[in-house]
Amino acid sequence: MIKNYFKTAWRNLIRNKVYSLINILGLSIGMAACILILLWVQNQVSHDQFHDKLDRIYVTNNRDINDGIKHAWAWTPNIMGPTLKKDYPEVEDAVRYSDGSNFLFTVGEKKLVPSGAFADPGFLSVFTFPLLKGNEKDALKEVHNIVLTEKLATSLFGAEDPMGKVVKVDSADQFTVTGVLKNLPDNTAFDFDYLLPWMYKDKLGWTDSSWGNNSLATYVLLKPGASHEAFDQKINKITTAHLTNDPLYKNREVFTQPFKDQWLYSKQENGRYTGGRIDMVRLFMTIAGLILIIACINFMNLSTARSEKRAKEVGIRKVVGAQKKGLIAQFIGESVLLSGIAFVFALTIVIISLPAFSRLVDQRLHLPFDNPLFWLFALGFILFSGALAGSYPAFYLSAFNPVKVLKGLFKSSTAAVSPRKVLVVVQFTFAVLLIISTIIVMQQIRHAQSRDNGYDAHNLVFVTMNGTIEKNYQLIRNELVSSGAAVAVTKSMSPITERYSDSWDFSWTGSTEEDKKVDFVRMASDADFVKTLGTKLVAGRDIDIYKYPGDSNVVLLNETAVRMMHVKDPLTTLLKADDKDWRVVGVVKDFIYQSPYEKVQQLIVFGPGSWFNTIQFKLNPANTTRQNLDIAGGIFKRYNSEYPFDYKFVDTEYARKFKEEQKTGTMAALFAGLTVFISCLGLFALSTYMAETRIKEIGVRKVLGASVFNITSLLSGDFLKLVIISCVVASPVAWFIMNKWLKNYDYRITIGWPVFAGTTLLVLVIALITVSSQAIRAAVANPVKALRSE
Repeated sequence: MIKNYFKTAWRNLIRNKVYSLINILGLSIGMAACILILLWVQNQVSHDQFHDKLDRIYVTNNRDINDGIKHAWAWTPNIMGPTLKKDYPEVEDAVRYSDGSNFLFTVGEKKLVPSGAFADPGFLSVFTFPLLKGNEKDALKEVHNIVLTEKLATSLFGAEDPMGKVVKVDSADQFTVTGVLKNLPDNTAFDFDYLLPWMYKDKLGWTDSSWGNNSLATYVLLKPGASHEAFDQKINKITTAHLTNDPLYKNREVFTQPFKDQWLYSKQENGRYTGGRIDMVRLFMTIAGLILIIACINFMNLSTARSEKRAKEVGIRKVVGAQKKGLIAQFIGESVLLSGIAFVFALTIVIISLPAFSRLVDQRLHLPFDNPLFWLFALGFILFSGALAGSYPAFYLSAFNPVKVLKGLFKSSTAAVSPRKVLVVVQFTFAVLLIISTIIVMQQIRHAQSRDNGYDAHNLVFVTMNGTIEKNYQLIRNELVSSGAAVAVTKSMSPITERYSDSWDFSWTGSTEEDKKVDFVRMASDADFVKTLGTKLVAGRDIDIYKYPGDSNVVLLNETAVRMMHVKDPLTTLLKADDKDWRVVGVVKDFIYQSPYEKVQQLIVFGPGSWFNTIQFKLNPANTTRQNLDIAGGIFKRYNSEYPFDYKFVDTEYARKFKEEQKTGTMAALFAGLTVFISCLGLFALSTYMAETRIKEIGVRKVLGASVFNITSLLSGDFLKLVIISCVVASPVAWFIMNKWLKNYDYRITIGWPVFAGTTLLVLVIALITVSSQAIRAAVANPVKALRSE
């Protein structure tokens, strides 16, 4: 019987080549899109899920009220980890981790500046990053131990065994290689090429014992059987207990988040992690499901539309004794066969498009052909898709009355509301929903890109202060200007595109005790902050340590800070910060230093009494960029010879701030386009079939004087009505969903009616082109041929 079913299915496939091709093409594209999305989803949900002790690892967090709003953050004091490990018996280990160390590595003639991190000795025991060489318990035990990834070890030592070899760090300290890590997997949030012991950070004087300085990550490994909830209750007031005399920390809470949730749940509301990447995962899983459903709807519509051609087959089978369940099995079997063929084509499409898709999502995705679970999933995917696509046609076709069929009394449904019409409406509703969403995402990105960033990023370059740059800063600054490579130079705490520090506990003339809870973003400058960065002065002057030697204790405020401080004349205001008095000498117009989608926070730019990380300089517009960079490179090489001249353009870094939203928009546009294509593919097939079944009617109408336009309108009208209904249904749903999405941004667009009108017009034009091509073909056909048999 199964062999007979297979033969019948194959013959139907070959006999109806055009419809079979359309079905296979639609299903394969839908499957391919679904597989690509699921590969990305799998990458996201598997992030850092491979650690052996995953269920016992937690991330330590703070929660407090700042600016009247409860916030949570995952940075902790240096002393937190050792205290948890020492004072709480349910803690098996607590390890600190701090990335961003970019030392110069020297091995013989090789010099590299890889990306690394500091970690406690227990880091490699808590997390499962397999060591190819060395012992995880001892690899970071001594102050001058170093662990390299396999990639970095090969870069430094080639094919030689790196164990026991010496690496010179910053031309000062010698480190012995005590471990070689397997290269980090793609699906981890950690990103380092080497690990240095935390003791070395202590040795450099980069740590402190303050409970108020939150600057690193602390991971806790609880003992088996320990209660996470009970532990959180015990440590809730640990910071307050150590700062009993400081009212600033009276509301400070400490809690832990399961490490397995950190990647997906990073967005916090009212001090609790409620969303983040998980929202994107859910969104695109929904899109994957919608695309597959749309592809399956094509199959359903074509199968039921061609019901008259298979009616007699069903009638004869029933007369000779076929049962309804047998017919259902036959038709579902046919759709599963077609689904299997489509899956082979879908895999081909995925293999071809995967490199480009991986670049789009910025993840190295791959098809796990060597994993038996993949093939089990593939089988399930084929069966599910086939059963979904064939379910309605199977029950529809198997329900035919054999008497009516064999007497020629069976006709396809022409009701005003038929399942086929409902499916077309559902199909295009999904397509319209995705198109509207894509347009709104793109509008939001353009809205943020058009926002005035408040400074002049053109020809603005920054360099991290490493090696001997800080010692030779004055010489570098002078030569950059005198050589004509730059017109202005300043050193700062961070690039203008970033915030490296924020703090509170500030007071000023007329401030209250409650004002000490206001969180200020911190920057710093020695001179020419406004001149170099192109920010705009609203009042007062720029910081200038050269013209005004007393400027080591002055600050600039931005407009938001002035408004928040409620000071009438900021230039007469004294600010107390870090146990030091600072005088306000200028107010700068608000500029964007973090996300262009968020409101600008209150900012203080401190004078040279603060610390510096970066040199920023404005290239001379009289020269070419290449000329300026060649001159600057020579200067930095002369005064910081060990390090490469590693520069970055501010406008490039600012553009990176749109990366996530652009990625979302591009993915949405891609899959919206595929959805429309699949929907139109089905519409094309339906219109072709309808034109075939009404060929005699068209012939009669032409003989009676109907024009090509009349006939085209007749054949196209029903489909266009369904598309209009789809737009009407999809528009309010899209408005609701996207309005909710936009609430994630402080700086956002307002959704206007042109989006919905434009989408409706676009979809109608696409549908009209798709349908009218077949309608016109039928309308211009010779009516004599259509009526000859009559």
